[in-house]
Amino acid sequence: MGKSVLLKLETVPCTFIERPNRFVALVDVNGEIRKALVTNTGRLEEFMVPGRKAFCVPKSGGKTDFILVAFEDFNGRGAVIDTRTQAKAFEMAAELELIPWLKNCRIKRKEVISGKSRLDYLFDCPSGEIYAEMKSAVLRGGKRGEYAMYPDCPSTRGQKHIKELINLRKAGKRAMIFFIGAMPGVEKFKPYAKGDPEIARLLGKAKEVGVEIHALSISLLPGRGVVLERPELEVEV
Repeated sequence: MGKSVLLKLETVPCTFIERPNRFVALVDVNGEIRKALVTNTGRLEEFMVPGRKAFCVPKSGGKTDFILVAFEDFNGRGAVIDTRTQAKAFEMAAELELIPWLKNCRIKRKEVISGKSRLDYLFDCPSGEIYAEMKSAVLRGGKRGEYAMYPDCPSTRGQKHIKELINLRKAGKRAMIFFIGAMPGVEKFKPYAKGDPEIARLLGKAKEVGVEIHALSISLLPGRGVVLERPELEVEV
């Protein structure tokens, strides 16, 4: 069965060299060393290995020439590390009604202020509104590499978001956190307690109070774009 193409993307093959700071990577594009924007604030040590093949998208303006979108993973497909690309792919999947846990829902607003936090989405569903936060899960785990995990390092911002979702749920509102397992072949999601034990604890508490926790997976298919791998991953929290 063919996979649904969510986002057409013209990528340029590149080779990762190093990450001099949080937001910039040096890449080799056709024998020239260029700067590429990194939007993912995770450590991404699994992927950011010198000499690893990657995929970039040209950009105009600013201090970088490209956006580092994905790394070659396996079976010719790429792991999508770029959080903006992840978000665009998710939004298309939601618009096309490919996500079972968002059936008949639409994105009402983005960047929604709630308490002292800014959450990614407010969904309008037949059963009411849902405040939701999206997180990038691009750390692979498990004996077969079947898990997508988050986070790969401490995240006070992530902790803050989960606490806000818990507060919303306690106030009687629907709240959701969902994870983009942006790698080919993953089947399940679970928090990476070694990366941030507090987030693992908070996700357990969130589940207890009724915060909805979901995950899906995407990957890059070079020459086609970003595809939906699985609309729903098994979640272990």
